[in-house]
Amino acid sequence: MIGKWTAKANVTTYFVAWSVSFYPQIILNYRRKSVEGLSIDFLVYNVYGFACYAVFNTSFYFSRTINDEYARRHNGHGNLVRFNDLFFSYHALFLSLVTLAQSFAYKRANGQSASPVARTFFFATAAGLAYTAVASSTYTLVYCLSFVKLACSLIKYVPQVWLNYTRKSTAGWSIHNIMLDFAGGTLSFTQLLLDAARTGSAGEVLGNPVKLGLGLTSIAFDLVFMTQHYVLYIDRKGHKDVESQLGFRASPNYGTVEE
Repeated sequence: MIGKWTAKANVTTYFVAWSVSFYPQIILNYRRKSVEGLSIDFLVYNVYGFACYAVFNTSFYFSRTINDEYARRHNGHGNLVRFNDLFFSYHALFLSLVTLAQSFAYKRANGQSASPVARTFFFATAAGLAYTAVASSTYTLVYCLSFVKLACSLIKYVPQVWLNYTRKSTAGWSIHNIMLDFAGGTLSFTQLLLDAARTGSAGEVLGNPVKLGLGLTSIAFDLVFMTQHYVLYIDRKGHKDVESQLGFRASPNYGTVEE
């Protein structure tokens, strides 16, 4: 019984940590009235990925047809999408859209926009999804959406890491969302280990390699961001905004670059 309560508390904690992690960046942008230092590519990947994830969860949660097809393909087992997954995807999509909207409402650096790589990824995968919608079943389309979400999750942090590196600064990028994401990812991975220990089977950890891989990838990027913020680029104190903190010039794809 204690093990079950511990597991539920752990799940609730990392669910809350992941959900709250979207707010610090929104608050930071609002206070600065600027998105300088924030990768537009990251925002595009985030919105696109969570849009796909929301459709995927909605389809599995509400569609009897898709659930029946899943059961036929998986020896009668039901899918694992629950209401908290549905809520999280809607919540994440909404806050990602709010953050993207801020990039249009607030100050940007000259040339700070989505890169050709992000635009190509979006249009190429959207065209692939459109073709799948016409040529294949709804079930196949829904699974393709999950693969797009997976791809977005794997690459979305790369532009921000590169932006921080080129500017030699993390100004404009909230470290608090990273700390919350790291806490959520660590607790999620801990939950897998606890489930494995409780059942005596490594299948709880290795049985879902996509979830495991995404979790470890997210944790790895979080560690990179924390290293950039607290070790490599620490000359950011005593300034009210990015203009007073940095001398910079425009970079064509990734915002501002320190002179």
